[in-house]
Amino acid sequence: MAGKRDYYEVLGVSKNATDEELKKAYRKLAKKYHPDANPDNKKEAEAKFKEINEAYETLSDSQKRRMYDQFGPDGPQGFGGGAGGPFGGQGGYYSYTTSGFDDFGDLGDIFSSFFGGGFGSRNSRAHQGPTKGADLKASIDITFEDAYLGCEKEILLTRNETCTHCHGSGAKPGTSPETCQVCHGTGTVTQVQTTILGQMQTQRTCSNCHGTGKVIKEVCEECKGKGTIRKQARIKVKVPAGIDDNQTIVLRNEGEPGAKGGPKGDLYIVIRIKKHSIFTRKGDKVLCDIPITFTQATLGADLEIPMVDGSKETYRIPEGTQSGTKFTIRNKGFKSVNGSYQGDYIFTVQVQVPKRLSKEQRDLLLQLAKTMNEQPPVKKKGIFG
Repeated sequence: MAGKRDYYEVLGVSKNATDEELKKAYRKLAKKYHPDANPDNKKEAEAKFKEINEAYETLSDSQKRRMYDQFGPDGPQGFGGGAGGPFGGQGGYYSYTTSGFDDFGDLGDIFSSFFGGGFGSRNSRAHQGPTKGADLKASIDITFEDAYLGCEKEILLTRNETCTHCHGSGAKPGTSPETCQVCHGTGTVTQVQTTILGQMQTQRTCSNCHGTGKVIKEVCEECKGKGTIRKQARIKVKVPAGIDDNQTIVLRNEGEPGAKGGPKGDLYIVIRIKKHSIFTRKGDKVLCDIPITFTQATLGADLEIPMVDGSKETYRIPEGTQSGTKFTIRNKGFKSVNGSYQGDYIFTVQVQVPKRLSKEQRDLLLQLAKTMNEQPPVKKKGIFG
């Protein structure tokens, strides 16, 4: 979804806006652009209202907002696959399918949840509509090399899945849930009480259908009327090259099944990268310490530098290289998950001073010191001569 407007710009707030400021801006814009409030310009109002809801949905969720701030409005791109790529979801986090308000559903219900009523007549049965399933969370441990190259992992997840015997209805095959005769399908029962202030109306959840509006007389033998069965699922996860520690991949529609025909929830997978014995990371850069000898530092040398992908790069260090000097190999660091940029590989040379020398080696070093006008070490006599 390239070219998508910045969500902060859509809501007219700064990037440091508080949750309360976000909610206030959303309410104001939602009231202004609600389709029912714009009957003469309904098509454009729907598009604007959709954009506002999408922006607020992302920024009002702390996890989604953090990912959005990191990757921007278009999210990570360039991994091939369907619309937006397999990781090209909205909101700046990794997603297998794009999300958004493809189906407005009951716009009056959305609006009335904030304003206690609203435009049109669709504001009294919001709880009866389709409901999205619950999101799930998991984590994956990968190696430093996996994060550098990208990989595919498989996780084993226990979750609720729609019963294939009754197709999620909870009723015995050949039958179907019936409308509750107590609440007439509303899920609530209204009670009228007379008080000194007059008549007061209260609503409570219908005890006959437990708020569902439906009654199952013959339950499914497989799921016992729940409509779902607990199962283990094997899910393959594509981890993009360049992903960092504690970043999150979102797998759309891999969460719990929705209610009443609603979509499945999402699966949030946190990536944890194991520490490496040689390499470390700073942003998109790969860092490494390379030990060299005194002779190599003095005379210069061709070093074989180990790369993260297992290959080696030959790099010439100059004469007189000092311990702690840093050298850079361009474009051998981590790839950016949100573009074609690739970081650098930076290695620091550490001169290793020998701890034990043979007599011959010591004599040669003493001779070298004399030629360089250095004062050689003098072995002191004991205090008794």
